Amino acid sequence: MSKVCLDDRATISVSGKDADALLQSLITTDVSALSADEVRAGALLTPQGKILFDFLISRDGEALRLETSRDQAEPLLKRLAMYKLRSAVEFSLLDPTPVTVVFDEERPAESYRDHRFEEAGFSVFRLYCRTTGAEGTVADLDRLRIAAGVAVAGRDYALQDAFPHDVSMDLNGGLSFRKGCYVGQEVISRMQHRGTARRRVVIVAGESPLPPTGTSLSVGGRSIGTLGTVQDKAGLAIVRIDKAGEAMAKGDEIRAGDVQVTLRLPGWTGLAFPTETDEASV
Repeated sequence: MSKVCLDDRATISVSGKDADALLQSLITTDVSALSADEVRAGALLTPQGKILFDFLISRDGEALRLETSRDQAEPLLKRLAMYKLRSAVEFSLLDPTPVTVVFDEERPAESYRDHRFEEAGFSVFRLYCRTTGAEGTVADLDRLRIAAGVAVAGRDYALQDAFPHDVSMDLNGGLSFRKGCYVGQEVISRMQHRGTARRRVVIVAGESPLPPTGTSLSVGGRSIGTLGTVQDKAGLAIVRIDKAGEAMAKGDEIRAGDVQVTLRLPGWTGLAFPTETDEASV
C-alpha cells in the first residue's frame, strides 16, 4: 500500500443552514452535486476569472470542508468571511490538518474518493486524520500526479495567474457550467462557449532528467509554457497547446532548458493538440 501523510495542509469548516447556498454562489464547484464520500477540486476566482484560491471540497457531516495549503488558509478564510453578510454561516479554521493520501490499495474506511484522479482512472483516497505506517513519500504522490495529469497550485501554476481551464477544472469536476452565477463565472462561461482556452496541462517526457520547476518550455527560443512538478525524466507543464501543436506538426524541437522533450495531453481529458487550421479543443 502507498500511504502518504501530508503536513502542509489546513481545512476550513463551513457550517450553518446557509453554508451550501453561500458556497454555491461563490465557488466554481457545484456544491449540490457533491457526494458525501468524495472530494472535488474547487476554486474561488477573481472577478476576471483567474484562480485566487484553490482547494478540495468535501462534506463533513452537516458541514462542508475546504482543504487547502497552509499558506492559503488564513487569506481564504478572510476572503470568505467578506461574503458572509447576514448568511447563517460559521467559518472555523483547523491549521494544520492531518491529511493522509492512500493509493494503489483498496478503499480505507471513512475515506473520501478524490474525484480528480477518478477521471484519470486512478483510485486515490483522502483521510482527514493521521495514520500510522505510512509507506509512501510525497515523491510517490508526485509521480502519480504526473501520470494522471493532476496539477496543483504552487508546484504547477501560480495563483492569480491561471484560469480554471488551464488546470483542467472544466474536465475534472471542479468547474460547473450548469449552476447559477459565482465570482468570475461570466468570464469562464465566455471562455467555454467561445473555445478560447489555449493553455492546458500536459505531461512532459525528457530524453534526460528534466531541469527544475519553473524552467521555460520553448520552441526556437520562444516560450510556450513553464515546467511544473518534476520527477527525473517526467513532469507536468502548462503550455500553449496551439503553439505546441504547431511545433509538433512541423517537427520542430520542444525543449525544457537544454533538454529535448515530448509532450502529451492526458488521455482522459479527450483533448488534442490543434493544428494551424483547428480550433483548440476545450
